[in-house]
Amino acid sequence: MRVAYGKSSDPAAAVRQAAASLGPNAPRMLMAFVGGKHDPHAVLEALLAAFGPVPVVGGSAAGAISRQGFGISGFELGLVAFDDPATTPRLITNHDLQTDERAAGLALGVAVREGVSERCVALLLFDSVASTLPPRLHHASSIVAGFNEGVGNAPVYLLGGGLLTDMNMSGAWVFDGQGVSKHAALALVFPSCIQAETVILHGCRPVSAFMEITRIDGAHVYELDGEPALHVIERMLGLPIGKSRGHELSLVATLGQKRGDPFAPYDENAYVNRLILRANPESGSITLFEPDFALGTQVQIMSRDNALMLESVRRGVAGLNAAVAGAENLLALYIDCAGRASARSGAPVEEAEVVLQTLDPHLPFMGFYSGVEIAPFDGESSLPLDWTGVLSVLRRAS
Repeated sequence: MRVAYGKSSDPAAAVRQAAASLGPNAPRMLMAFVGGKHDPHAVLEALLAAFGPVPVVGGSAAGAISRQGFGISGFELGLVAFDDPATTPRLITNHDLQTDERAAGLALGVAVREGVSERCVALLLFDSVASTLPPRLHHASSIVAGFNEGVGNAPVYLLGGGLLTDMNMSGAWVFDGQGVSKHAALALVFPSCIQAETVILHGCRPVSAFMEITRIDGAHVYELDGEPALHVIERMLGLPIGKSRGHELSLVATLGQKRGDPFAPYDENAYVNRLILRANPESGSITLFEPDFALGTQVQIMSRDNALMLESVRRGVAGLNAAVAGAENLLALYIDCAGRASARSGAPVEEAEVVLQTLDPHLPFMGFYSGVEIAPFDGESSLPLDWTGVLSVLRRAS
């Protein structure tokens, strides 16, 4: 697996930069993460001109991350070339997210299961933005729940991310192997000779006691412990929202569910956090990025802590380096929440740069800024995660 990076406001120039870095060999498949300011059809045309009739998968990203450069300008291009037929993934696509997200995930999971006889790694990529007017997301929790049901007990190790064009979630699209698609999801299923070692990088800490969700409708949380949810969060954080739409909340807090023993000492890996997409002052409610919390769920207000985020990166990457030392490592893939970029988080240094500085320099590396991250959680089925970085090393099975 080879990686390359380009950056230019001209899509053809960005492709030329990346193609020059990859060299003359034509790959069997290309995975492309394309900054959202680029026209996807122009990028695809340039890729096919440079590499011939190769299937192109991937799609839009708020930015790309590589050892040659990274950023969220919207003009970045990250490529992964799959050369060896023994390690090139099988592609499965679905174009039904607009109709029924869970059913689309179910169909993908069934298709993956039908081709699996041994443990395998699957990478799920999907269009995160259903519409902008009105604003609506394709929810990862519904897609992943359907996928997990479809896969059943097949030994599938699921990673993934939601694709989007920018931090404002103003659009998204997918390269599906044949062209450019909307409302689409794809699964890249790797041969059983490929294993994955994954670490989830966090950065939130609880700042409240446990509270019960006492009124909820989908992603809209109306009450916590019988009080308007927005009023509770305003009081806890000392952050009056007033008549604004509460975009400040997405910068400073999440709502977290602690899995396992609620009285166990704090462990960042025990929490599934949900970003607060917006506040609704009229109803006193908040809207979460995912609709997977339910009536009666015990949650805590979580503060987004930049110092903790950077420490989580250093600690997690060091552990990953040790876990993959001595293996035949093929690719380090980083799926990084766009909100962790310093332009949104306010961190004094770029979190992605800390990853690059800490990760074993011999590992081929490519990353992209995502809307949501998907990874195995606590040794169980994979879950969608918010405000995390999912760093996974693909390697040959020993």
